[in-house]
Amino acid sequence: MKLNSIIIGEGTPLLILHGFLGMSDNWKTIGSKLAEEKNFQVHLVDQRNHGKSPHTDSHSYQLMAEDIKAYCEQHSLSKIILMGHSMGGKTAMLAAANYPDLVKKLIVVDIAPKYYEPHHQQILEGLTALEDANLESRKDGDKLLSDFISEKPVRLFLLKNLNRTSKGDYRLKVNLQTLKDNIEEVGRALPQDKVYSGPTLFIKGANSNYIKKEDRADIKNQFPEVEFKEIANAGHWVHAEKMDDFYAAVVDFL
Repeated sequence: MKLNSIIIGEGTPLLILHGFLGMSDNWKTIGSKLAEEKNFQVHLVDQRNHGKSPHTDSHSYQLMAEDIKAYCEQHSLSKIILMGHSMGGKTAMLAAANYPDLVKKLIVVDIAPKYYEPHHQQILEGLTALEDANLESRKDGDKLLSDFISEKPVRLFLLKNLNRTSKGDYRLKVNLQTLKDNIEEVGRALPQDKVYSGPTLFIKGANSNYIKKEDRADIKNQFPEVEFKEIANAGHWVHAEKMDDFYAAVVDFL
């Protein structure tokens, strides 16, 4: 499988993996900054069934970790820095544990290696309604989504998945059916025997409950060289809500 990506700059390869229902575009501002100011070659990767990457009937962390290894081989990358948010963080954790010689440093953004119950039902219902609707504009899409999702920033994030086709109608970039069929996979825990011993940073938003204090011991068992950084006044979308603080934490670690 050949994953789609945006590649910015020259230098040490730094791969960034978006979260569930996201895409490479979500990280363009931070990616460009890291490339221009800190001399990284930043790869903003669309994971399978997202963005412009291939759609498949299957969706699992094992497959997505294999996708990252294949991507690095296709682009002749070694000793990479790997950063992932939420679902992308779990992909990054497993890729680092499975291919430790490939990954020089690991950054995990607001996700733990534990199991999470499916909690995207409302969003998936909204996106299903979008897919079934005959939209004439993004404004129509926002109006329709507002019946399912009250928070405007979340709707704007999801509407990035709308793509205007050559016929002038709107289609979703994500492979919605496969993601709905495999929603249990998105919350799946990293197997406890998966360990990555390289330098690791876990960043959490102080207002987010994705990583709890009691999770830290389990994280340390699987990532013994871990550092923790909490960003004040930020939730799960810590990189978007507090971009400057997040960027400073990443640069400090690197």
